[in-house]
Amino acid sequence: MRVYQTNEIKNISLIGASGSGKTTLAESMLYEAGVIKRRGSVENKNTTSDYFPVELEYGYSVFPTVFHVEWNNKKLNIIDCPGSDDFVGGTITALNVTDEALILINGQSWPDVGTQNNFQYAQKLKKPVIFLINQLDSEKCDFEDIVSNMKEFYGPKCVLIQYPLHTGPDFNSLIDVLLMKKYSWGPEGGKPVIEEIPSEEMDKAMEYHKALVEAAAENDDTLMEKFFESETLTEDEMREGIRKGLVANSMYPIFCVSAKKDMGVRRLMEFLGHVVPFVSEMPLLHNTRGEEVKPVSTGPESLYFFKTGMEPHIGEVSYFKVMSGTVKPGDDLTNADRGSKERLGQIYACAGAHRIPVEGLEAGDIGCTVKLKDVKTGNTLDGKDCDWRFNFIKYPNPKYSRAIHAVNQAETEKMMTALMKMSQEDPTWIVENNKELRQTIVHGQGEFHLRTLKWRLENNEKIQVKFEEPKIPYRETITKPAKATYRHKKQSGGAGQFGEVHLIVEPYAEGMPDPVVYHFGGQDYKVTMKGKQVIHLDWGGQLVFINSVVGGAIDARFMPAILKGIMDCMEHGPLTGSYARDVRVVVYDGKMHPVDSNELSFMLAARHAFSEAFKNAGPKILEPINDLEVDVPSAFMGDVMSDLQGRRAMIMGMDSEAVYQKIQAKIPAKELSDYSIALSSMTGGRASFTTKFASYELVPSDVQKALIEKHEAEQSGEESD
Repeated sequence: MRVYQTNEIKNISLIGASGSGKTTLAESMLYEAGVIKRRGSVENKNTTSDYFPVELEYGYSVFPTVFHVEWNNKKLNIIDCPGSDDFVGGTITALNVTDEALILINGQSWPDVGTQNNFQYAQKLKKPVIFLINQLDSEKCDFEDIVSNMKEFYGPKCVLIQYPLHTGPDFNSLIDVLLMKKYSWGPEGGKPVIEEIPSEEMDKAMEYHKALVEAAAENDDTLMEKFFESETLTEDEMREGIRKGLVANSMYPIFCVSAKKDMGVRRLMEFLGHVVPFVSEMPLLHNTRGEEVKPVSTGPESLYFFKTGMEPHIGEVSYFKVMSGTVKPGDDLTNADRGSKERLGQIYACAGAHRIPVEGLEAGDIGCTVKLKDVKTGNTLDGKDCDWRFNFIKYPNPKYSRAIHAVNQAETEKMMTALMKMSQEDPTWIVENNKELRQTIVHGQGEFHLRTLKWRLENNEKIQVKFEEPKIPYRETITKPAKATYRHKKQSGGAGQFGEVHLIVEPYAEGMPDPVVYHFGGQDYKVTMKGKQVIHLDWGGQLVFINSVVGGAIDARFMPAILKGIMDCMEHGPLTGSYARDVRVVVYDGKMHPVDSNELSFMLAARHAFSEAFKNAGPKILEPINDLEVDVPSAFMGDVMSDLQGRRAMIMGMDSEAVYQKIQAKIPAKELSDYSIALSSMTGGRASFTTKFASYELVPSDVQKALIEKHEAEQSGEESD
């Protein structure tokens, strides 16, 4: 295989909702290009794209598959992405390292939320979009209705390149209004018969042709002038106008295929090779210093590793994009993220489960290598005199979380090693060892996502695991001042223990003035500031610790022990054992013994005094509140709104977008535990949501009572054990 120049390379993401036919299309493209000799099928579990055991087991794509085809002296790098939104990480990755998005539409069940999400991802990253209506051979396909809906969703930028003469099981021909030809196929598809447009179709074809000519002309002043003069453009001029329209994101061409029958695929590839922009024509990416990086083969050598695959009998396969320069086998490079040195062995052009050795890859190209020592997903390898780093891929926040543990505790370390490797393959699998909750938590994009992770652990790694609902990271605080005194005294022969602490607690807010006097039971307690510490807590909020002890009642050397006792209570709140926050503590008096007082005595006295005062200071439990945004078809609005109200959500606003409604709400994190499952069930999988942490807010009194009773019962159970 020859080394392709930067201006001969095109990088394309193949995306679409589940069931749209991406894997089948990829198979037909590989077949048409001669990369494979026989087309596989999802049903027969022998496709080039879906080759991991979990993909073969469930019959769906889990990981993005990188492959290439050589077509008309061009190299098309294509990434076939999973369809389920649970595996959105693959789509986000692919869109960031490619230059165009080819979005497949299921001709028998559109519109769907998956297509909506994919389009939004592409738009956010400003990637050119080409729509491809698939499954035209389905009885349920209504092409004109689909195009009408597309224009309603995406506006007048949608422009037909092709339309079918008819749809359904007998689909075998279409009209191409760019070339103004009729394409037809035999039962086996493949190479088309190209003919003149029938006279009865000419008026309709000319109408679409003129719309295409006008849309192409709008992207270039010279073409627009010619269009005004002659009302037409040559084929090459139209291609140039479409290319510029794609780069400017001002038009979305629409193509037609039956991927399963291999009809329309060859013509699609011709368009991709002739018309879509090259790497060198796309907006430049930036490194972490904000500098533009030009994809030129003579530039400094820099590779960005966007994907890691764990393959049987091989181990780690590392996929990269050449950001600059030319990479060759044997190159010595430096890991800009980790500081380690790497020597590249063989480098390959990607072809799904297969790899084709190459002598080099130029800027803009995509390839892979194996057996690197210290390279992880997201790392950059640089050549001599280059210190670039890249981190332009931003993944969505998790939507579904579960605590995980190995059924056999002895396999915990093995489980953690496997989980860390899997998070390299899919960065939206996030593994967290939560010290606060004392749980290992895996976060993902949905129940389906984590179920796949569990399957792989149990079937690939032979580790039996169990999922549980994760605990909620509540917080405890107080709402009014209170005081308490505690004397710790212990005598057991020899030196004893003695420490007495008098303290006041009150709620603290940023910017509060220092205290001067407190009033309790008709008595004033003046504050004489001897020392003040403001501690910014790791879990949020603050603890302000004030030493107001006068007359030497407590020696200053015992203050750190008192603070330690208080911090212990802050880490294990008196109500539920959750972290406490936003408290000011004033130690104003106490007693000590010349012999028996020590750090332990004052730490224990402070702990008990703080716990008593906290419980008398109007203690409240805070719960995490998340911002929630739901995209839902209008037909399901009532069910979704009713469900949200039952989850203690507060609706903040609503917007409409075509047949979809967007709901903004604030909702307790506790209520999101099973939301992805419930929303999918309510809407038949046609709704989606995003969520992120917003703030901590007070829980209702009935919820607080239940939480405290549950904690007390758990404590009693532990003591009885």
